[in-house]
Amino acid sequence: MAMEKKTDVSQLEDDDDLDEEPGEVIESAPPLKVGEEREINSSGVKKKLLKRGLGWETPEFGDEVTVHYVGMLLDGTSFDSSRDRGQAFTFKLGHGQVVKGLDSGIITMKKGETALLTLPPNMAYGNAGHEGVPPNSIIQFEVELISWIRVVDVCKDGGIIKRILEEGEANRQPSDLDEVIVKYQVRLLDGTIISKTAEEGMEFYLKDGHLILALPKVIRTMKMGERANLTIQPQYGFGDAARHGNDEYCSVPRNSVLVIDLELVSFKSVIDVTGDSKVIKKIIKEGEGNAIANEGAAVTVKYIAKLEDGTIFEKKGFDGEAPLEFIVDEEQVTSSLDRAAATMKKGEQAVLTVSPDYGFGYIEVHRDLAMVPPSSNLVYEVEMLDFVKEKAPWEMSSQERIEAAGKKKEEGNLLFKWEKYQRAGRKYDKAADYVSEEGTFWDEEQKLAKALRVSCWLNGAACSLKLKDYKEAIKLCSKVLDIEFHNVKALYRRAQAFMENADLEYAELDIKKALEVDPENREVKLLQRSVKQRQSQNDKRDAKLYAHMFSRLTKETTVAMKKLKVDKEEDKKSEEQAMTMEIDNVPENSAPLNNGKVENSL
Repeated sequence: MAMEKKTDVSQLEDDDDLDEEPGEVIESAPPLKVGEEREINSSGVKKKLLKRGLGWETPEFGDEVTVHYVGMLLDGTSFDSSRDRGQAFTFKLGHGQVVKGLDSGIITMKKGETALLTLPPNMAYGNAGHEGVPPNSIIQFEVELISWIRVVDVCKDGGIIKRILEEGEANRQPSDLDEVIVKYQVRLLDGTIISKTAEEGMEFYLKDGHLILALPKVIRTMKMGERANLTIQPQYGFGDAARHGNDEYCSVPRNSVLVIDLELVSFKSVIDVTGDSKVIKKIIKEGEGNAIANEGAAVTVKYIAKLEDGTIFEKKGFDGEAPLEFIVDEEQVTSSLDRAAATMKKGEQAVLTVSPDYGFGYIEVHRDLAMVPPSSNLVYEVEMLDFVKEKAPWEMSSQERIEAAGKKKEEGNLLFKWEKYQRAGRKYDKAADYVSEEGTFWDEEQKLAKALRVSCWLNGAACSLKLKDYKEAIKLCSKVLDIEFHNVKALYRRAQAFMENADLEYAELDIKKALEVDPENREVKLLQRSVKQRQSQNDKRDAKLYAHMFSRLTKETTVAMKKLKVDKEEDKKSEEQAMTMEIDNVPENSAPLNNGKVENSL
């Protein structure tokens, strides 16, 4: 069955020449029944199922498959058989190691499956034939797919080839921030062991890398518990320089290809909670399910809080003390603990590493068990014991939604007074969600819900103006004006946002509409004056700009005219010099004129 070196090169065409992906027809048709035969692609290869396989996975091009086979002519004459040799055959799919028809058939098979493949000449040995196979013969292979090893070109350049020896347990793969534990043995091609881990493995953060460039690249593609064999080219190994041995590894010759047996034992997920690397959460134990504590959730946690040197300054939920209960996003605990709790599942255990910005800042703070010095980095060992999420709007009655919206609005008002505009804005957003137009309300309730929506949008716009988020302020005011086109507050605040965005024409339009509704409104008139001043300043600035432009243009024109005059004078001088040169260059032996005639020189 294997392609021999004397075989016609035309039979070793790349699999890219196939008219379609082998197995395409099979995938779009009902599964074969035992004893049923079907053409599996447009090249004419037929497959008859003799024994069902296990599972649903099939090998891919590039994978190393192990099969038993019997090659036969249509009259039943056997010309090749791995069973007769008593040894299964292993080869790489799609690499020209067997006839194309076998590649096409085997990629449709499942582990343990036995099938009879019928190959037309163009997918077999063609007009060249083979030992025991006449030219242009239709042949058959009875194939049993014993197993296969998934082969992955990690960097798509042949530099790192990964052969998966054992699949991992879960679908999740580690990310750059995660802390991994791996076991490995690194060898040269001659079998010399360069480096190997201890029995318990090696632990490191993936982003920090380890040993060679290839390791983190491969580990990012692995699942927990996965075992793989790697072939590493020099550019992803130790490069083109020889490496002298040390306690970590033996000497490595320059440009060495490496072979690595690698196992991803486990990894701990690491999350950048705040997005600026100032609160990092490392998950020690995964929590239950998928639900996490959100904003407004009532959470119960226990924790040990330490300084970087291990000094414990606070404990909750240990030594007979009750755990800590608090509401997420209510500033009842440090910002770091508050933000991290909103990402945790019930039963999750994690270690938080916290910078001063999200801890106690840059002042000295006295806690239960110790003093926290200024600018201290903190470490929290936290377990989420339980949490109760706020009811979602769809879980509430219409009356409950109105009451919840009113409560959130009042909380937002307090935060606004305390100049906590970002948190206030979130409260107003949540309040507006409770009474959104998608909710079902009775007539009287509908009026209350609309009034609450408008009020929350207006207050949210005020927060956005304080935060200089003028685009959001315009958006919220426009929502109000869509249902109350004469709302003076909405026109006033949108005009403010337009002015700050330098959209003075739009600001003037909103002011004009507001004064039509309330001609004596003092705030609107003051804003109108500010817009006019801003416009006047812009006009003066533009006038100066244009004056400078015209002055520069005039200056450049004058210079150009002078240059043109000089150029003309130089051109005139050049012409005179040229004429002089023409006169001077008349040959001395030229015949003189005699009364306008040339005198004969003979």
